[in-house]
Amino acid sequence: MDVSNILASHAAKYQSVTVEKETPLDVDAGFLTVTDLTPIDEDSYQSNLEDYLKSTARDGIQALIAALYGLPTQPSPDGALAQLPEPTTKLPRAKPLPKPKPPTKWERFAAAKGIQKRVREKKVWDEERQEWVNRWGKDGKNKEKEEQWIHEVKANADVDYDPVKAARDERTSRVAKNERQRLQNVARAQTAGGEREERKKDIEKTLASTRISTASMGKFDKKLEGEKKLRGVKRKFEATETSVEQEKQASLAVLAKLDSGAKGPRKGKSAGDDVLNVRKAIRTVSKGKGGVALARETHRKGAKGKRGGKR
Repeated sequence: MDVSNILASHAAKYQSVTVEKETPLDVDAGFLTVTDLTPIDEDSYQSNLEDYLKSTARDGIQALIAALYGLPTQPSPDGALAQLPEPTTKLPRAKPLPKPKPPTKWERFAAAKGIQKRVREKKVWDEERQEWVNRWGKDGKNKEKEEQWIHEVKANADVDYDPVKAARDERTSRVAKNERQRLQNVARAQTAGGEREERKKDIEKTLASTRISTASMGKFDKKLEGEKKLRGVKRKFEATETSVEQEKQASLAVLAKLDSGAKGPRKGKSAGDDVLNVRKAIRTVSKGKGGVALARETHRKGAKGKRGGKR
């Protein structure tokens, strides 16, 4: 009787626990992952994809289980537990590392005085109830004065004094104070970061604009303590003496501007909006000839002056 086929199928069913490949598998027991860098066999992949994937997955799982059985273990009620090592695969972070928060006002004070942080328990013992109750929140110990059935009132208290309302107001004021301090810590932490630098730049920009707002461009203004010298700010003064040609061009530009304004009011303005009656002023200076004629006559006089100067 030939039993070779039966033995072969039985051996294929229970393969060896040793995984041998051309490229060794990269097993990271810390992350419970196995990386198979072996190139894909195209013939096996295309002929029978399902069997190829099962074989590849079987080799990876077998290598991972063999690595886990080689780790040190510790006993537990549920059985032996393997102690996983530190992961060797470096994974990229989705976000940068968080920046350390600046210490709060109380943390700085505690560090200066050497006060150790003490965590308060959420439950406290109630002698009257003989049970553990919440320190805060629903049925909290901090509401004990408000909910007690008898209150002590001072002899000099007002007639409309309400001890329950006074205890409630005291508790709510403490809550409001804690919330205000928390918001101050948040604002202080934000100011210590980039917002502080932006605010500093805005202040410097505003200060620079105020320095050049005077006629001397801040030259004779009083300097603030620690104020930096402003660079690149200069005032351009017109020359006191100019040539005849430059003076003529400046006069023509002024007359042309006045003439363009005299032709009609601009859109959105009425004729009476200007303080100066431009049309009347040009008519008076040109003796009724108009701005263009006045500019032409001024140009002609300048040309005669040039010819006379060359002689």
